[in-house]
Amino acid sequence: MEVIEGCRLPVLRRNQENEDEWPLAEILSVKDISGRKVFYVHYIDFNKRLDEWVTPERLDLKKIQFPKKEAKTPTKNGLPGSRPSSPERDLGLPYLASSASLQRVSVVKIPDRTNSIENVTKNLLSKRKLEAVSLTTQCSPATPVAPAPEIPTPVFAQQNGSVRRPVSVVTGRKRKAGCLGTDEDSQDSSDGIPSAPRMTGSLVSDRSHDDIVTRMKNIECIELGRHRLKPWYFSPYPQELTSLPVLYLCEFCLKYLKSLKCLQRHLTKCNLRHPPGNEIYRKGTISFFEIDGRKNKNYSQNLCLLAKCFLDHKTLYYDTDPFLFYVMTEYDCKGFHIVGYFSKEKESTEDYNVACILTLPPYQRRGYGKLLIEFSYELSKVEGKTGTPEKPLSDLGLLSYRSYWSQTILEILMELKSENGERPQITINEISELTSIKKEDVISTLQYLNLINYYKVGQC
Repeated sequence: MEVIEGCRLPVLRRNQENEDEWPLAEILSVKDISGRKVFYVHYIDFNKRLDEWVTPERLDLKKIQFPKKEAKTPTKNGLPGSRPSSPERDLGLPYLASSASLQRVSVVKIPDRTNSIENVTKNLLSKRKLEAVSLTTQCSPATPVAPAPEIPTPVFAQQNGSVRRPVSVVTGRKRKAGCLGTDEDSQDSSDGIPSAPRMTGSLVSDRSHDDIVTRMKNIECIELGRHRLKPWYFSPYPQELTSLPVLYLCEFCLKYLKSLKCLQRHLTKCNLRHPPGNEIYRKGTISFFEIDGRKNKNYSQNLCLLAKCFLDHKTLYYDTDPFLFYVMTEYDCKGFHIVGYFSKEKESTEDYNVACILTLPPYQRRGYGKLLIEFSYELSKVEGKTGTPEKPLSDLGLLSYRSYWSQTILEILMELKSENGERPQITINEISELTSIKKEDVISTLQYLNLINYYKVGQC
């Protein structure tokens, strides 16, 4: 029995309690290593960061489910979903469709007149020949006939060695200055062709472009300073680096290098000992640096490539101009080491105060994530407005935000004092103004804590 891509079957894995379990998994890829097959599996209803390569011994072949062959709908004029073309349908004659099986249909004999199928077809062909002749006679020999325009093929734009998704090259339109492979009108697609990804604004991932390549981790291991990190998700590093056992990163400028010797040679030339930009906060060994995506493009792009290894719900774009990056570091005698970061749009029309937020795995479960969230809201207080993180949040991001919102709102409620012996009162708008948490997030948190109820008039 051959296991192919798309199969589903139980796969042996160890859970958090170090117990064996057999969850259902899907085979995403198969490869040979030294003459032995290994399988890349995604556990159904589990997060993609748990995907892994497994050996045949861990597969339960008795319960294998082969992929179903999808019935392809015939196409007409290149548009999927149309019914198949037929002479009867094209000529306006009744279209006969059988149900499950083929059935014999009695055919009514049509009199041999000009409206018969053969005669109509001959008439159509003769008309087309006459039209073609008339067109050629209209063009004088001195006037060259313009060649038929070629259909534009997708172009893979590259920057920093990373391959981006195909972008349709549209002729006859002006290109927006500073954009790579996009145009000003690429957001609207009237032909049903997928529009090119926009280069500014939101970083929310468009899941419709997922393919088998981006569903698989492509980096085995990353060495960043004194830590070795196992990536969780795909990140578009250059293709030649994906086959390396370890990808080396300079922990100060985040430049990626292919070997330890290259890294050592780079460190003799790299003058950075902290992220580029302005240090805007320091307490003890913790510092925050504000980095402008327009002024420090290389660092910002390298930071996004690293972050994409641990963020699945965001899409990586190479125009970092609209964003500010706030990098949290931990200081020691060797310099300022990156702990985590969050980014935000310089001008957000939807009151987003965070676009992406990440605490690197070696520093998780130590309170740094909550500190990043709190710092983003402190910036919103300075700006004098409420803010909210860009949706959707990852599973870990939602837990961190829900924990911060709950703690912050409960602290305010606990500090309320009664006046004149009456029960203390506060409105949702007042909580939002005090915390800079958007009103919708305040309401959802109160509902999560079962601290808010709705009553119909006359029932309370």
